[in-house]
Order: sequence, then C-alpha cells, then structure tokens
Amino acid sequence: MANFKEEIEKRRTFAVIAHPDGGKTTLTEKLLLFGGAIQVAGAVKSNKIKKSTTSDFMEIEKQRGISVATSVMGFNYEGYNINILDTPGHKDFAEDTYRTLTAVDSVIVVIDVAKGVEEQTEKLVEVCRMRNTPVIVFVNKLDREGKDGFDLLDEIEEKMKLTTCPLSWPIGMGQDFKGVYNIYKEQLNLFAPNTKYGNILEFNNIMNPGLVEHIEQDAADTLRDEIETITEVYPKFDKEQYLKGALSPVFFGSAINNFGVKELLDCFIEIAPSPIEFSAEERNINPYENKFSGFVFKIHANMDPRHRDRIAFLRVCSGIFKRNTNYLHIRKEKKIKFSNPTSFMASKKEVVDNAYPGDIVGLYDSGNFKIGDTLTEGEILHFKGIPSFSPELFKYIENADPMKSKQLAKGINQLMDEGVAQLFTKNSNNRKIIGTVGQLQFEVLQYRLKHEYTASCIYSPIQLYKACWITSENKEKLAEFIRKKANYMAKDKENRDVYLAESKWMLQTAQTDYPELSFYFTSEF
Repeated sequence: MANFKEEIEKRRTFAVIAHPDGGKTTLTEKLLLFGGAIQVAGAVKSNKIKKSTTSDFMEIEKQRGISVATSVMGFNYEGYNINILDTPGHKDFAEDTYRTLTAVDSVIVVIDVAKGVEEQTEKLVEVCRMRNTPVIVFVNKLDREGKDGFDLLDEIEEKMKLTTCPLSWPIGMGQDFKGVYNIYKEQLNLFAPNTKYGNILEFNNIMNPGLVEHIEQDAADTLRDEIETITEVYPKFDKEQYLKGALSPVFFGSAINNFGVKELLDCFIEIAPSPIEFSAEERNINPYENKFSGFVFKIHANMDPRHRDRIAFLRVCSGIFKRNTNYLHIRKEKKIKFSNPTSFMASKKEVVDNAYPGDIVGLYDSGNFKIGDTLTEGEILHFKGIPSFSPELFKYIENADPMKSKQLAKGINQLMDEGVAQLFTKNSNNRKIIGTVGQLQFEVLQYRLKHEYTASCIYSPIQLYKACWITSENKEKLAEFIRKKANYMAKDKENRDVYLAESKWMLQTAQTDYPELSFYFTSEF
C-alpha cells in the first residue's frame, strides 16, 4: 500500500490559535493565499464575530455557511495536503477550541508583538501541553512597535511553559522594521511593503561584511550580536524534541504584509508531523492501519430552521473512509452509511469518495451524533481526550411555556450533545442548571431553543464557583460525601456525580476534608 502510506505522509492537519485580534484570521488568509485557495479567504473575513453585536452574531450564525466554510480549510501546497482548523478566538467559545485541538496533529500559535502572551492563549497552550502537541509560535505585527524579541521569548517560556527555539529573528520593528533573518534556512529576508514576500537573499554568514550593503551598519551590528546571543542561550533546533512537544520553534513576521509567512509555511511542511497515533480507551490507533476509524469532534447545527441540517466533523484516524460504506456507530450500536460526505478542500465543499488519516470529513447528520462519537469498521473503540471543561458560569434554566415542555427537553438534549453548554440536574430538587464557559452561550442557547425547537426558556441566577466531577475508590467515603453535601450534588448528562461548589473556600475545604476523593475539572478522567 505504498500509495496509502504516501497519502498519509503528505498530510498536515493543524489548528491556528490566538487571542482575538492577534492576527489569526489574517495569517490563515495568507496561508490560503499560498495554496491558491484565496476564494475562501474572503469568507474568513466575514467571520469576525467579535467585531459585531449580539444581534449581528445571530444573523451571521443564521447564514451558517460562513462558519462552516471557515471551520476547516484545506489546500495543496508543494505537494502536501494541508488542513487548517480555524478556531474561535473569543473566549466564550473556548470549549469549541479545546475540542478542535483534540483533532489536530500540531498547532501554530499567533502572538501579537505589542500585546505579548494573553490569558486566553495561555489556556489553549495548556491544552496542547496536556496532549504533548507540537507547537510553532508566530510573532505577528512586526510592522508595528512592540516588545523586544528576547523579552517576548522570556514571556512565552514563562507564561506558556514552552521551551523556545527562534528559527527567524527580526531586524528592527515598527518604523525601523528591515526584515527578518531566517536562521533555519540562513537567508536574509528584506522587508519590502507591497511585494509578495519581500526580497529573499541567501546569506549563510552574517559576519560577512557585505551585510551592510543590505541593512545599515547599526542594524547589522545589532543583528550579529543578537544572533550570537541566540546561539549561546537557546537550544539548537531538534526535530525529535519538537515532535514530542518539548521544543517550540519561533518565527517573526507581519501577516498583514504577507511577510515571514512563507518561511513559516515552508518550515512547517518540512518539520510538522504527518497524522499521528490516537489513543482509544482500548488501545492506540496507528494511522497506517488498514481498517477505518475516526471520531466526531465538532457538530455544527444550522440556525436556519428551514434547513435542519447538522454537520458532524469527523477526524479520520486510520484506514480509508469510503463513501456509501457501512460503518459501525459505536455508541448507538448500529451501522450507518453516508451518501454525501464532504471535504473542505480549496474553495468549495465537495462530496468525497475517499478520505485518509488526517482528513476532516463533514457528515450530514439528522441527530445521530454527539461529540466524541466513534465510527469504525466494526471494532469497538472509544477515543479519549475530548473533554468537557468545568464551566465558569451557571444559571438555572426554567420552562417559560408549560405547553412546550417536551420540545424544551428535546432541544436541551440535542444542544448539549453539540457541546453548546453543559447540563447538571440537582439531586435535591431535580432543578436543571446550565453551565457554560462564556456569557454568549446562554444567549445562543435561548435563541436556538426558540427558533429551532419552538421552546421558550428563562434563566434564574444561582451562585456557584465551580462544578467538578468526583470519584473515589473508597465507596463509603464517596457515599458519605454525597449524603453530607446533598444540597450541592448533581448529575451530569452521563449520570456522573458532580459537586457544585459555591465558593473557592468551599471547594478547598471539601478537598481537604475528603482526601480519599478525586476532584476533576475536566470530564476526561
């Protein structure tokens, strides 16, 4: 199966993550430009939810085409099949991003040179570290004034806990930005606004006096000093270490001017991993296995009630996914086949006959799927690592129309499968609590219940600090805890025990008083 092996090895599936306004959209757009998929790039623009008000957000969500087009974008470059998974930068949609990170083999983090590492980015990189995902850092917006390069590297190491290895280095910034020195390729890349990539010169010895013909003496002296410091202080690039998630290459550039992006992409396709092993509860799945397996990491429902289509995004983990072939849906224990699975290559969604490990396939779904579902050729597998995180905001949800209680229950059920929010049912009085990571989800949920399920809900406040999952080997202690904390106990949708702590102090006290119990802040345990 040389052909099968080659198909896998030419795939690169990665996510771009950044804080809102970090330049993620622009970078994604420029990467698409290189792949000749620029038709899609316009669609990326219109996904700037963060710029608009809630009502605009709903309008945008109604024309769901935009989000679907920008969730997965594929293009070919230099013989490689590249799949970019675009992630929402807005922290209210962090859950969606966490889950997307479970479906990629590596990540590019975009950092704004002026703002440095922001809180949201720290959280996302933490998820990458948990999974040992290889990370490349792109420091963006060098055409503006920002932080000193070394200070930024310190900040990345300290806040994101990454070991950095600069593979390019800026020559000045803002008004004095001259370009970057590509350490990896030993090239001088001079900034020339309005050109496609600037001017690239082979320059393997920056001690060469000829350097001053291209940049002024001061800039040349500074560059030489700084490169010397880099050589002494930072580890040499080691591909093995990068692939283990232990070393992160750093590139500098200006995405809006398309500067430094090609260096990033060229190095990326060379060093980034092709599809990796995935671990299921039963065993590890090697991409080169002949039998197909894959899991659903995201579900997109259409907000236009006239077209009730949901798309389940499936990551192919092993074997070849074929159209019109029966696959086993593990959770439902039934076989399903798909007549029009879609891929998102280049500028259009198109029906695919085959998909290989690393590919993302869109499956039209009439409500069969929930996040984390596995499809195989028959083997029972449960993929791990698609977590729900402990919510930060909580509200009681009440039915506003007693005539519509069935619709409300169905709506809540389906939207929870999609990962819009999490549902907890209190043990003491069966009241339902919705937990989310961002305020916006409450509005989305209310809007969608009304428009898609004709059900009205109202929220009422509840004072909670954290919801955490609890387990213990010591069944007596667990039962005692559940009994004593009866007012603060609930079940999640999978009927697992959840402790609802009203304050940080209450949580810490509970953890101290019950050392036999384990408290989890993600549902993966």
